[in-house]
Amino acid sequence: MSNINHVAIIMDGNGRWGLKKFKSRNFGHQKGIKTVEKIIEVSIKKNIKFLTLYTFSTENWKRPKYEINFLFKLLEDYLKKNLDILLKNNIKFTVLGDINKFPVKLRNSINNAIKLTKKNKKLQINLALNYGSKDEILRSLKIIIKKKMKVNVKNIQNNLYTSGMPDPDILIRTGNTNRLSNFMLWQLSYSEIFFVKKLWPDFNKNDFKKILNQFKEIKRNYGKI
Repeated sequence: MSNINHVAIIMDGNGRWGLKKFKSRNFGHQKGIKTVEKIIEVSIKKNIKFLTLYTFSTENWKRPKYEINFLFKLLEDYLKKNLDILLKNNIKFTVLGDINKFPVKLRNSINNAIKLTKKNKKLQINLALNYGSKDEILRSLKIIIKKKMKVNVKNIQNNLYTSGMPDPDILIRTGNTNRLSNFMLWQLSYSEIFFVKKLWPDFNKNDFKKILNQFKEIKRNYGKI
């Protein structure tokens, strides 16, 4: 039986869900937050230590400006309203990616949440923000070259955003799309991948628990017999 330390999720389908309900894509993003809350709740109960959520990719800048602004406001509001909950539940909040392009108010909210929760130990939530895996690997190599270190697997890993974390045991992608979309390409080498047809706002606690139970029955050989 396999232990679960780290779950990564590509939360796909918010916009499509909103349009399907004859509302806006932004309505779907709002509903998607409710699903995030449910998944956090189950993760705590199941003693998962790391939860990584693909929230805003380097490619998402191509979306309409009004949608990008809405996503930024949604995240800023969420952090302000839920900071006490993160602290109460002993949740550490951190970011994978480069947030320097984000609005100042949002950056301040993110940095404040990181600072205030940095000693929390129950669950670490990593939001992948302005994140692209190819950029992450390139960034790691640039750091290695700058420090005149050897280019090897260990040094590349140590200079990724996920340095010090275990690689994901599980990747879940909702939205009926079967691809990785430039997400954690290095870290997902041996992860078990679950593609789900449901759009993210329809993904529920039972769906998540079912995947966790399925994973526990998998024998992981890492290339060995």
